[in-house]
Amino acid sequence: MSYQNYLEGGKLILTVPTTGGVHGKEANPNLPESPEEIAETARECERIGASIIHLHGRDERGERDASRLQEINDLVRERCDDIIIQNTTGGTGLPLEERAKGIRTDPLPEMASLDMGPMNRYQHLTSENTRHMIDTLASEMQKKGIKPEMEVFNNGHLNEVYRLIDKGLLDKPYYINIIFGPGTLTPATPENMINMINNLPENSIFNVLSIGPHQLPLTTMGIIMGGHIRVGMEDNLYYRRSEPAKSNAQLVARAVRIADELERDLATPAETREVLGLSGV
Repeated sequence: MSYQNYLEGGKLILTVPTTGGVHGKEANPNLPESPEEIAETARECERIGASIIHLHGRDERGERDASRLQEINDLVRERCDDIIIQNTTGGTGLPLEERAKGIRTDPLPEMASLDMGPMNRYQHLTSENTRHMIDTLASEMQKKGIKPEMEVFNNGHLNEVYRLIDKGLLDKPYYINIIFGPGTLTPATPENMINMINNLPENSIFNVLSIGPHQLPLTTMGIIMGGHIRVGMEDNLYYRRSEPAKSNAQLVARAVRIADELERDLATPAETREVLGLSGV
């Protein structure tokens, strides 16, 4: 995808990261944590125009718990018409077997995230994401027909995408989530986004994720550049400066309005499956 895709009216895929696994209701009481809350969020966001829902599991205390993904998947399928389920396989400090629960639900998700390398969190935590973890998860996804959304936290992680392609662990088209923000993420500037796009492998489709106050400007740029976007409360807890977001739906509705002003139609879940080459598991 490229600026030409925008000029030609290529439809926009909109992903919603409902809750994440780091901050909780202490950061924003409107953040969904329970399976009921997450499923309701999915229903609302699908109605507005989202085609992919990115899911994390949390326990009764709000702590991350991948074993809850089965319950959440079931509720999302019950409440939604056709939204595409994308389970996480990430998790700072979690062992590989715990992270793999996201690709072992029944039925399987159509998509799953795949972190492409380490990322620092706070003072004493690092999301490890060794090559052994990455390759093991990528191989299982490929065998099961689950499309990975590759999480590229910085420029160097693009090298890992190329490595997986060379190993034959990815099927075209490659869906790459380019991520911008603080710390060990790529600094959130327009120049860096253009550079990332210019360095993507052939047969790639890119999605834009940007953290906190960078979410709105860089996802808007992503729409213009012919990519796709991820908007929601895992990545950003505020609607505007000093105003906490009321819901994921509020953030999604704004993104939909911007896409409409830019004359970029939204892809339905069915159209998204066609663009990404999902196997329809």
